[in-house]
Amino acid sequence: MAVELEAEEIRRRAETGRRLKAGIGTLSTAILTRLDQRLPWYRAMPPADRSWVGLVAQSGISSFVEWYRTPSMPIRMVSEIFRAAPRELVRSISLTQTLQLLRVVVEVVEERVPDLARPGEQADLREAVLRFSREVAFAGADVYARAAEARGTWDARLEAMVIDALVRGDAGPELSTRSAALGWRSEGPVAVLLGQAPQRAGRSVEQVREKAGAWAEDCLVGIHDDRLLIVLGGCEDFQQAGEQLGELFGPAPVVLGPQVATLAEAGASARAAHSALRAVAAWPGAPRPVRAEDLLPERALAGDEAARRTLIAEVYHPLAQAGGNLLETVSQYLDCGNSLEATAKAMYVHPNTVRYRLRKVAEVIPYDPTRSRPAFVLRCALVFGRLAAQAPAGELSSSHNPSPGAW
Repeated sequence: MAVELEAEEIRRRAETGRRLKAGIGTLSTAILTRLDQRLPWYRAMPPADRSWVGLVAQSGISSFVEWYRTPSMPIRMVSEIFRAAPRELVRSISLTQTLQLLRVVVEVVEERVPDLARPGEQADLREAVLRFSREVAFAGADVYARAAEARGTWDARLEAMVIDALVRGDAGPELSTRSAALGWRSEGPVAVLLGQAPQRAGRSVEQVREKAGAWAEDCLVGIHDDRLLIVLGGCEDFQQAGEQLGELFGPAPVVLGPQVATLAEAGASARAAHSALRAVAAWPGAPRPVRAEDLLPERALAGDEAARRTLIAEVYHPLAQAGGNLLETVSQYLDCGNSLEATAKAMYVHPNTVRYRLRKVAEVIPYDPTRSRPAFVLRCALVFGRLAAQAPAGELSSSHNPSPGAW
């Protein structure tokens, strides 16, 4: 008797399975129509993506029919449903949207149960639909989890490549292309923050990125050797951001590279920051963070050719071209130990004349010779400017200049 009942159940299930198979086309059409009615984001999708969604839906229905007709088939095979679509579809449709799709599919199938199964089989069919849809949801979640994991791994590698390019001093379109692949969207200025990598346990790159992201539109984070590098893009106040992010670094000095217009030029900011970090020990009283531009004298003395040229171009040449004996006055003032009276006596002018010229100096360049730190910058600029003026063309340019990639 039990064998006869089992045989009858198999026969009924097979009959329902044949009805399901015959109705696959009708179900697919009904599902796509319902998707178009219920889901605005589906209506807005490009035709190619809509076509792939339809293929996935039809694959799901076919898989359900095969499983229902062959109960011995492992239900785990529902993962094959998602293999019908390209990987790009996972980026076009979120997991939430996938579940909305599944809900519509189940809703349509349940409505058609009276047409697909006889009264004695309807309850079993509904239960089978719910069970299968649950497995499809789990399989979909697994697909998205794997895609997110793979994307996270690839993003980490890509970010490491961008940071490595900055370390080497590379720049140009390739850097921008790789950063765009990471999702870099900022069109604002860019600057590099560089310092010792954190020594505290548990400080992950992701935590650093989260804190840095609160101060900039976009950011990239990487650790190279024992140094932490943060690229900030679209920041309203880089100096303030650097001060707030200083806790992310180790106890050593932190340097803020100069602002550049685009991410493609970030290599210049990174080179300046690295040069400044090498030279910052020569200024014990440097703030934290210290701007790379504020370490021009130390960088130039350490062999940074770019810093030497900047001192000549932005300090020495403007004074030499301003006239009014400004260059001579500054030179004499520094040689006289910053004494107005001694400078006036040496130049045979009144102290007020010296005072007036020094004020003019502070208007021509952003350095006040009456203050100690700016006076040091001016003295170094004068030294390098005089050497450049006396040296044969190209001689100083061939002087030692450490490789920007020699971290």
